[in-house]
Amino acid sequence: MSETVLLIGGGGREHAIARALKDSDDDLYACAGNRNPGIDRIADGFETLETTDPDAVVDYAESVGATIGVVGPESPLEAGVADALEEAGIYAFGPKEEDARIETDKAFQRRFMQENDVPGCPDFETFDDVEAACEFIDEYDGDLAIKPAGLTGGKGVRVIGDQVTPEEGKAYIRESDYDRIVLEERLIGEEFTIQAFVANETLETAPAVQDHKRAYEGDAGPNTGGMGSYSDATTHLPFMTEADYEAAVSIIEATVDALDEYRGILYGQFMLTADGPKVVEFNARFGDPEAMNTLPVLETDFLDVLTAARDGEPIPKLEFTDRATVCKYAVPEGYPTDPAAGAKVEVDEESAGDALLYYASVDERDDGIYTTTSRAFAVVGVADSITEAEEIAEDALAVAGDEGLHVRHDIGTPDLVQQRIDHVNTLRDE
Repeated sequence: MSETVLLIGGGGREHAIARALKDSDDDLYACAGNRNPGIDRIADGFETLETTDPDAVVDYAESVGATIGVVGPESPLEAGVADALEEAGIYAFGPKEEDARIETDKAFQRRFMQENDVPGCPDFETFDDVEAACEFIDEYDGDLAIKPAGLTGGKGVRVIGDQVTPEEGKAYIRESDYDRIVLEERLIGEEFTIQAFVANETLETAPAVQDHKRAYEGDAGPNTGGMGSYSDATTHLPFMTEADYEAAVSIIEATVDALDEYRGILYGQFMLTADGPKVVEFNARFGDPEAMNTLPVLETDFLDVLTAARDGEPIPKLEFTDRATVCKYAVPEGYPTDPAAGAKVEVDEESAGDALLYYASVDERDDGIYTTTSRAFAVVGVADSITEAEEIAEDALAVAGDEGLHVRHDIGTPDLVQQRIDHVNTLRDE
């Protein structure tokens, strides 16, 4: 049976999904609020619409005869797009609104872990009263992570003892317009991500990835949606052991067991501490940029994963090539605090060389490609080692030209990877 897949979303993550799906011979359509030129060239049709409007998404899905929907970003999941597609008789690979709360409501996420004895949960408290939260900061013996309960695009967290002082943390809470705040113990270690493909009470996991949230080199500056990431030619990263990877996978398995009917991608973001992996957060979709590390090395046909999920079968065993990847994002100057939107971007695709080029939150118009307030595009090197992959990605950054865009050049470099290894070794020695 021929399939018609509708991809919902227009970022770098969705460009990676689109490429993975076009390895198959079936029809691919896409819809997003911005016209991503990379997806537009791959898809058989592309509609610009508001992806948090379930009715608009369903109308387009029905107009193209979609048999499967793949929901990329978190906002449509929170809006119930997967539910609406299902009600229209279209299988959606992505959790329904209630299950997506594992990402969209951090207070729910922590309570869920606590109530279901999911390991790796840090100490936490939730507040809907600003002054009560500030008082907790004054009384807490140690540093805290301040997390808005809802979605913030990866930019809402502040960490006392790292990014802000206690007084600055309290000022942030008072000045922000968040209904609920989660305060939890600050986790010390190295972050990593494992993405699980989940359906029909089965799951398969991808190799670990390390994202780099800070805007500037040396892990300085504010948090972003992710400036780039790397993976190794093994399931785990250089600062991890295979046992660390398996411990994190067991946490994902416990979470899926407790969620019961979850389907889609469950992304576990972990901190490798001196006591093993702890959960920083869960996301209910592929990571961005982590999808660009994972999907290029996935040998299993992604469409086979989707059809198995739709047909009530176990997720097929996933095969990945033994290759390392390094992803580097080019973002508008001033991102994330004051990004320069609306700037025309000249992208010389021929300069990408051996790297993969993924367009992200740009908008293609009749006269060219323009930046939005978010990340513009990414380049990904794939090679036998992280060092070789980093060199490929770095060389490919020539596509960005010399003006108007910012890049973290240190991602995946031997020096930065060695710092991660040394950090974990120090924690474990202590």
